[in-house]
Amino acid sequence: MEQRKVQFTETVLRDANQSLMATRLPYSDYKGILSTMDQAGYYSVECWGGATFDSCLRYLGEDPWERLRNIRENMPNTRLQMLLRGQNLLGYKHYHDDVVEKFVELSIKNGIDIIRIFDALNDFRNIKTALEATKKYANERTIASGCISYTQSPVHTVSKYVEMCKELKTMGFDTICLKDMAGTMSPQEAEGLIKGIKDAIGDMPIILHTHCTTGMAYMTLLAAIQSGVDVIDTATSCFSNGTSQAATETLFYALKQYGVETGLNEEAINKVNDYFKPIKQKYIDSGLINPKSMGTDSQALVYKVPGGMLSNMIANLKDLNAMDKFDEALTEIPAVRKDLGYPPLVTPLSQMVGNQAVTNVLMGERYKQISKEIKNYFKGEYGIAPAPVSRELAEKILGEGGKPVDCRIEDSKRTGEDFAAAREALGDLCRSEEDVMSYICFPDQARKFFEERKAKEENMAVYTIEEA
Repeated sequence: MEQRKVQFTETVLRDANQSLMATRLPYSDYKGILSTMDQAGYYSVECWGGATFDSCLRYLGEDPWERLRNIRENMPNTRLQMLLRGQNLLGYKHYHDDVVEKFVELSIKNGIDIIRIFDALNDFRNIKTALEATKKYANERTIASGCISYTQSPVHTVSKYVEMCKELKTMGFDTICLKDMAGTMSPQEAEGLIKGIKDAIGDMPIILHTHCTTGMAYMTLLAAIQSGVDVIDTATSCFSNGTSQAATETLFYALKQYGVETGLNEEAINKVNDYFKPIKQKYIDSGLINPKSMGTDSQALVYKVPGGMLSNMIANLKDLNAMDKFDEALTEIPAVRKDLGYPPLVTPLSQMVGNQAVTNVLMGERYKQISKEIKNYFKGEYGIAPAPVSRELAEKILGEGGKPVDCRIEDSKRTGEDFAAAREALGDLCRSEEDVMSYICFPDQARKFFEERKAKEENMAVYTIEEA
């Protein structure tokens, strides 16, 4: 293997726990290891974005912005990375351009260095505003990483992906990430893709993100490294494998024997893993980490189901006491995906397709009940589908002869109404621009969090007075 440098992005603070335990890892569980992680020599630590924002507000009782600031304070030397869903930000709908711009500004202000920006449909119109905002508010550490949602279908080819990478380079991104969220990329596909992309865009850094869901990840990563990839996403070993990423230490040892420089501190990465071992065991014992999430399922090569989608589907079926429908729902996913024109299964499309598949199975009839999000998808509110959608389903949603409209132009109008309305709605619950942004993205969850925050502080004040 060529002697060069391959760097690592550590995912345990975001995608690894999102994939294994539906993003339920509180800040308090990992605060004590952050200073060690800061000395590990990672290219970056993915710690924010994705589902962390929603999970903080909805389940963990945390302010996501405060979490980010705390991580930044304890990891001053390491690039902090987030995953941003382009015009969707961290939610499930398109936001106006000025909302996207403000979110990016606040993310950088609060400590984010690398913003990995993607669109679920690879409709790059939907990542343009986020890129421009990243460049506008960039400091000396800021990196804008253009991300391609990787999948296989009759319309997704190597040449198509190469053209996408050329477009991302022309747009002005600093790096390009191939996001194989379902772990379905094979070693042969990785070799062809990486070589083709490198030939097309030259020295621009290429990153590969994949999952172990199908058992392909280690072979695929080695093939990608041999083909010239620059950065790989991995997870500390006790939080690796299953629906998560490949193990950081395992890849480190393999590359060390090949003479490939990684920049990792062996002692530090082993301390990180030792720290997280009892934490993982705690969540296995509590049932939050389901054994299905830790296993290998080669059938995912058929279903194309990413780790986070799988763990969320398991959690939803358990809540409905319908785990007996798991295999049937899994089989329904490719059928729904085909009806939607083969979208890559990545947030928010993964949740939309997964929820509709579960609904179809539980109702005993396909599309007897259609989610609002699927209806909006057919109306054109998420962008352009990669392939033609089901005509029968389109007519059911849009009416006979109905066609989707290009909503992107209307949705991207600049307006300050969102901020003014949010501030007015929050009243004295609002304390910062970050609070306003949380409310815009997740109004119900944010309001509940702010009300509980206020009540807690008022109770603390009463307690302090009585104690005095």
